[in-house]
Amino acid sequence: MSKSAKPYSTKASRAAYVQQRLGELYPNPPIPLDHSDSFTLLVAVLLSAQCTDVRVNQTTPALFRLANTPAKMASVPVDEIYQIIKPCGLAPQKSKAISTLSQMLLDDHGGQVPKTFEELEQLPGVGHKTASVVMAQAFGIPAFPVDTHIHRLAQRWGLSNGKSVTQTERDLKKLFPESSWNKLHLQFIFYGREHCTARGCDGTRCEICKTLYPNRKSPKKTRKA
Repeated sequence: MSKSAKPYSTKASRAAYVQQRLGELYPNPPIPLDHSDSFTLLVAVLLSAQCTDVRVNQTTPALFRLANTPAKMASVPVDEIYQIIKPCGLAPQKSKAISTLSQMLLDDHGGQVPKTFEELEQLPGVGHKTASVVMAQAFGIPAFPVDTHIHRLAQRWGLSNGKSVTQTERDLKKLFPESSWNKLHLQFIFYGREHCTARGCDGTRCEICKTLYPNRKSPKKTRKA
């Protein structure tokens, strides 16, 4: 590298630094949502839409004491599910989705959570991001779930132009080895929560932002997901 060349002038060099630093900070990131199997993880991830993981983890113990399998959940009245999950927000839609997907798992999948993106995304309340989390965290299948926070970090760190969550996911998958995706998306999440929050960093304050863009003087404007 010439003396005049910037150390992180390419996406590849920025990605390499991000992966190295996140690996140092979070060598073994835990799964944020409490669960005991693929079904309870699926329900927890569904509940986490527009809700914090902390709130979900406060809510799911009562729900799973009531029903922790598709068969048990399908037999619970929707209103009973609703009363428990109200603190998570969007409870009317989520309670119906949990009830319906539990019955679909019984009818179409032998009571098991399917292990393909296509089948997961056919379940009510389950979009691509939720399916990606289940594939990665329940089954260990490489995926890179991108939520709004990861979408924002990827823009701040010059890893994606942020046109859409779909584009960001595609960009990140190209930049990082497939074998690292499952751990790396968790590392992104923990770093974002602790150091590069929506209000705590504007692209100029946290360690990674300052390292990658030491001359950035004004806040980095990011596109919404």
